Amino acid sequence: MRRIRPRWAARALLAALGAGAVALPAAAQAPSGEELMRRAHLAMYYAGEDMRARVTMRLVSKDGGERIRELTLTRRTLKEGGEQRYFVVFHRPPDVRDLAFLVWKYAGRDDDRWLYIPALKLVRRIAASDKHTSFVGSDFSYEDVSGREPEEDAHKRLREEKVGERVAHVVESVPRDPGSADFTRKVSWIDVATGLPLKEEYYDRRGELARVFSGEELKEAQGFWTVTKRVMKNVQTGHRTEAVFADVRYNQKLAPDLFTERALRAPPTELVR
Repeated sequence: MRRIRPRWAARALLAALGAGAVALPAAAQAPSGEELMRRAHLAMYYAGEDMRARVTMRLVSKDGGERIRELTLTRRTLKEGGEQRYFVVFHRPPDVRDLAFLVWKYAGRDDDRWLYIPALKLVRRIAASDKHTSFVGSDFSYEDVSGREPEEDAHKRLREEKVGERVAHVVESVPRDPGSADFTRKVSWIDVATGLPLKEEYYDRRGELARVFSGEELKEAQGFWTVTKRVMKNVQTGHRTEAVFADVRYNQKLAPDLFTERALRAPPTELVR
């Protein structure tokens, strides 16, 4: 039998590896940061034609004090990745009962937002400049409710790593217009299997970690994967908000004209179940 000299064997191995690299199919290439964040936005905010859920919010202070709030969140998509309607109405405790929030979300321009305050019987329009303020005392902002458009940031895929038992793409995002966001850098862990965000870190203008979002529970409802337990923690104050989604329903045939300013004062049954 002919003996293969080590140098020839090494050359053959390098040639084989080179041929293998050239032959890798395009599908094996990692998706770009832009593609991943676009997919995550659609998976998180556009699953189904519409969606309704009963949400329990638990607001926890640094010293352990708790406040509980229950609400119904409903949304209706008019165009995938584009225009949407959101409606939120609070059921308890008594001091926020019947408080209602309406969003008309657009692509490429500022959303319209209104808040109904039952104690004053007043509908207040929320200015675009206030979209980063706290949503009804929680650690989520008004913008967090309906999401930030991925086109507003530049994205870069950094690596792949595990979050618990799930494999995730790690993506860094930087606002294209620094004045458009309350963060200077965001790092996201996007679930490879579902495209949903498992974790997000928001860094402030000093470059320090400010808030951390965690998707702690994922469940499938009517074929759509949903983050059913969402936690936002302000790491600088120690305060955190947990939002648990229950009775999640998709494709309820909700009409877009249910989502009106008039509905804030007298919500239709379809938006409060």
